[in-house]
Amino acid sequence: MRLLIIDDEPHIRQMMRFTLETSGYQVDEAGDGEAGLARLGADGEYDAIILDQKMPGLDGLQTLRRIRERTPDACVLMVTAYASIELAVNAMKFGASDFLRKPMTPEMLRGAVAAAIALHPAQQRGAAPRPHGPAGIFIQTLNGFQIVPVSSAVPPSAADHAFKVRHIADGLESTVVVTIDPGAVDRVARLTQRRLEPRGAFWRVQAERLVSAYVWTEGKPPPDGRLTVADISREDLDIAARWEQD
Repeated sequence: MRLLIIDDEPHIRQMMRFTLETSGYQVDEAGDGEAGLARLGADGEYDAIILDQKMPGLDGLQTLRRIRERTPDACVLMVTAYASIELAVNAMKFGASDFLRKPMTPEMLRGAVAAAIALHPAQQRGAAPRPHGPAGIFIQTLNGFQIVPVSSAVPPSAADHAFKVRHIADGLESTVVVTIDPGAVDRVARLTQRRLEPRGAFWRVQAERLVSAYVWTEGKPPPDGRLTVADISREDLDIAARWEQD
């Protein structure tokens, strides 16, 4: 498979190229947005493009927009050290397939690229269906894990949420059960004057985020297959205060 790295920092491009070439990819490089667009015009299609967000001249978003104008189905991973909600919204609006944060480990880079290619619609023609949770909803982490709610499982407690965690690169799966601590439920009820049941959608979102954060940080599911939501942020308390009852 062919990849294109567009990044203005030579040592970052070199690290990425060496990492990906050892995984069997054919890798080309470009030092800025204009050079990347020229490479795309000269060399045709790539299976994925790894695009830095902050570059002189054409920045990552401007380059992404022009890539999508030329190749609407391009698979583009935006690389950034300055992640923000605004950047995420704009990048998704312009068609980014995924995000990758600097600094990164080789394992994170390989996992993110493999996951983005595997899940890109252009790679799915004729492929066998992938497992999904309710209504086909799943979360994908940047280091190559897929997190799927398990609706068929019967959790051991009314305060539990179950998920399948699958590493896309090697297909290994495990089940993670997240317990909602009663103290967290009580704190939300006390501060918002609303009691949201632990098996409801609000706490399921909190559980999903905890699993996602764990596998992103640790690079693997928890060894014992269990996590606990013990508290939530002030921002999530504000959301809880406006949450529709499940």
